[in-house]
Amino acid sequence: MDAIEIQRVAGIEDGNWWYRERRSIVARELRRIAVPGRAVDIGAGCGGNTRVLAEHDWDATAIDIAGSAVDTCLSRGLAAYEGDARYLPLPSGVYDLALAMNVLEHIDDHRAAAAEIARVLRPGGEALIAVPADMALWSARDVALGRVRRYDRPALGALVEGAGLRLDRLWSWNVLLRPVVRWRRHRAACPEDLAHVRPAVNEGLRLLSALERRLPLKSWPGVTLIAHAHLPV
Repeated sequence: MDAIEIQRVAGIEDGNWWYRERRSIVARELRRIAVPGRAVDIGAGCGGNTRVLAEHDWDATAIDIAGSAVDTCLSRGLAAYEGDARYLPLPSGVYDLALAMNVLEHIDDHRAAAAEIARVLRPGGEALIAVPADMALWSARDVALGRVRRYDRPALGALVEGAGLRLDRLWSWNVLLRPVVRWRRHRAACPEDLAHVRPAVNEGLRLLSALERRLPLKSWPGVTLIAHAHLPV
């Protein structure tokens, strides 16, 4: 993201349904891990997920390739460094958790980035990775966001395990929203981003996400895929 986009995201992410639900997903996964430790948020952007880590007593570090994103994280009191996901400026084998939320789809050499996630984890350390799902949803919006791919389940699983991680769980997010996303994204050259919505629509989407959490839909096709993996001991 460029500096203007980072500032725009910083202004909306606390109240926006998509960012809020993504933070909720991170928080739920953190509750599965009994003891906080050292964590790195790769491609941290404005640091929304890094703040979740800190709120759950993790010693969290944000990494982003954009200097303006790092500056935003620092202004929020977060530890942050500029760095490329393919060449993380971090020591090997010391982190208990690595986040890469909507990062790998932007990187041509995503295998190098996945290998870096594995490199910085200690044996037994865990990784939480989110990516956009399914090339059937590819549209001008993906191009505008600088993505180079979307993933299916076998591709994401192969990427994670090819890096030396062991896949624990793989599930879909925004299953209920998928038909709307597919319809909208193929109606215009660059459809409106569903992260930028009017207050009433924002509340409706928040309620839809809350409903989805209560339904057994994680194996259904969605808009996003999320993987939880660990580095074998």
